[in-house]
Amino acid sequence: MKSVLFIFYALFSFSSLFAQLYVSNNSYVYNKGTVVYARGNVELNGANSNLYLREEGQLVQGTTGASTNRGLGKVSVFQEGSVNNFAYNYWCSPVGNASATIGNEDFGITMLHVPTTNVSSTPATISSTTYNGTSGASALTIASYWIFRFLSQANYSNWVQSAAATNIAAGQGFTMKGTSGTDATNVGEITTNNPGSAQRYDFRGKPNDGNITVGVAANNFTLTGNPYPSALHVNAFLLDPTNTDCTGIAYYWEQDKTVNSHALLAYRGGYGAFAPGGTGPADYGVYVPAFFSSYNIDGTLNVTGTSSGLAIERKYAPVGQGFMIKGRTTGTPVSVTLRNTHREYYKEAGAYSQFERVSNVLNQTQPIGINSTSHIRLNTIINNVNTRQLALTFSPNATDGVDRGIDAMSTDSNLTNDVYFFLDNEKYVIEGVDYDINKRIPLGVNVSGNSTFKFSLVQVVNFSESQDIFLFDAFDGSYHNLKQADYEVSLPTGIYNNRFEITFKSEALSIVNPINENIFVVQNNSSQQLQISNPSMMEIKSVTLYDITGKSLFNKTKLQIKDSYEFSTASLSEAVYLVKIQSSDGQSFSQKIIVSSK
Repeated sequence: MKSVLFIFYALFSFSSLFAQLYVSNNSYVYNKGTVVYARGNVELNGANSNLYLREEGQLVQGTTGASTNRGLGKVSVFQEGSVNNFAYNYWCSPVGNASATIGNEDFGITMLHVPTTNVSSTPATISSTTYNGTSGASALTIASYWIFRFLSQANYSNWVQSAAATNIAAGQGFTMKGTSGTDATNVGEITTNNPGSAQRYDFRGKPNDGNITVGVAANNFTLTGNPYPSALHVNAFLLDPTNTDCTGIAYYWEQDKTVNSHALLAYRGGYGAFAPGGTGPADYGVYVPAFFSSYNIDGTLNVTGTSSGLAIERKYAPVGQGFMIKGRTTGTPVSVTLRNTHREYYKEAGAYSQFERVSNVLNQTQPIGINSTSHIRLNTIINNVNTRQLALTFSPNATDGVDRGIDAMSTDSNLTNDVYFFLDNEKYVIEGVDYDINKRIPLGVNVSGNSTFKFSLVQVVNFSESQDIFLFDAFDGSYHNLKQADYEVSLPTGIYNNRFEITFKSEALSIVNPINENIFVVQNNSSQQLQISNPSMMEIKSVTLYDITGKSLFNKTKLQIKDSYEFSTASLSEAVYLVKIQSSDGQSFSQKIIVSSK
């Protein structure tokens, strides 16, 4: 098939002085399950010039600048949604309006069709009077109310309704709810048009091509995605050295599809995070699923429910896939650019590309490839109801700070019960480190009410099977080997950013200059001071004081190397407290003290 197609290119290339792939009026190219590559531009010259991409056939172009595609003809490419009429998919169109104008043009949902044969289709019915999209025999109704973009610019960041307007620029993502009903029409693809909650859409228009610039703003999200009629190498896009205006992380919307309501208060959804990794485009990256949240009738956050648990490979974005990116937090970010060099012929049926899926499986883990990013996954079950998943990745390119494309910030800043990596005073769901057996990775916990947290190690990928992985609890100085058993703890209301750590060895393994033999702690109640003696002049990283419930009362850091330290306890009530001291070499020491006025 490939050889036939390349011969076909040659025949049509010489038909025009301007187009590298030229299709004259009343002619077509039919590509089934392979790639059409045009080194330059594409001209679908007449209103009846067509390029059909079927059974995951794709169009890849080699233009190095702005698109010069033109013509009244259309490319036709299929993609299947994965939601019913109550839930959203995030999209990014591979086509725009078809005209003689040179370059990419805006898209609107009036360009969507429903297939009737392998080459013929019927325009979708666009309804502004209903909230429900419907599917029937070779028929499709789209509810235009749910078509929104999310745009970020220097002084602007908001959802903007497009409805049926043709105003969605190339590279801008959009939301669209799915359909109810089914369509058993078989047009020669793997499945029928709609076996149920999986509507097939026929995108018809001028194929997008070339450099596509998308605006971003500091610390704000932008809805973008794959704007081409081919796969997008997400790693190449996010890690492109010219795209430093974004954090290098892609966020994918996941929604509980069992909630059959259009009411905002009933929604349950969130954003999973994909970090491409620290070794460049060849890395396979790591994805962690969304932590579903919903809202109470008074507008407050309701955290009852489970994580979606979707385990999806995200290295390649298939045709039509939309996702969020975030502008970097420093400076004045302006834009990022999608390029043809980020395109690749990769089928969705492959191991590393999936459109958002229907399944809801709680404890799925990402499939393991031979070159998968080295990482571990930690699940925390909250109150035996919610599950928060975190991933700790290992890369020689990672630092102990925030690294672009490696560390993924959490989108759930307001959850009242949550677990997260605490990095640079922010919450993260993916953290990358350069592995060192002495590393200690802080784990934060946010608690509302008396809640239970069960920590589990659910997956170890391309990391030493013999290496122990501990959860350290500073409240009592205990280490818990998660490779041997889960660790469950009950916590009262509070924020615990200094209590828990992931470590790779327990204190018992620290035999050189042990901290507990060189640090002496005394509570001097007559002077109302906590006194710490350090005769060996060890370098102290932090001193943290906890009450008996485990709540952190103070955390002293950046301490100079001294032979003694004093901290006032005058404001403390009479009670038992726990002092935790951590040295710069990763050792820690805990001791109880009694504050008394007697």
